[in-house]
Amino acid sequence: MLTVAHGGCRTGMGRRSLRSLALIATVSAAGWWAGAQRQATEPLVRVIEAVDGDTIVVAFDDGRTDTVRILGVDTPETKDPEQGVECFGPEAAAYTASQLTGRVVELERDVELRDLYDRRLAYVSVDGRDFSEELLRRGLARFLVIDPNRAHARDLLAAELTARRTNRGLWRACD
Repeated sequence: MLTVAHGGCRTGMGRRSLRSLALIATVSAAGWWAGAQRQATEPLVRVIEAVDGDTIVVAFDDGRTDTVRILGVDTPETKDPEQGVECFGPEAAAYTASQLTGRVVELERDVELRDLYDRRLAYVSVDGRDFSEELLRRGLARFLVIDPNRAHARDLLAAELTARRTNRGLWRACD
């Protein structure tokens, strides 16, 4: 039973118990922080193909490959048979291919690890630059957040708003 101390009243919890509780809380918080840090980034990978503007295929050091859907952006379609080729889709796909194919990139996870097509979901950084933000700033993509993946939402929205305001890329060319 825990009794709360007021003024000079006694508590049912001694100093040893308080120290133990503080130690447990500290160790738990440190463990949570370390676990969160390990989950945030994945090993460096090499991009072997750009499927379109927001989807790439990567290779791991052990030879495995995986398809990655870049989080935070939606580029115009180039390969969807139902939507056809959308305005500025070829430009976005060509830019992603030219900037990422053959490059070593860092993948950063968010909450959901895979989408319903079993693609790995990740933010992509190349040379320390957030590639989603770059696509948005250049007007090659629209900002897209699919909950619960929203780690960089504020910065990515700001990048799209800048592209819109300056009439860049698809904001100039497409209705």
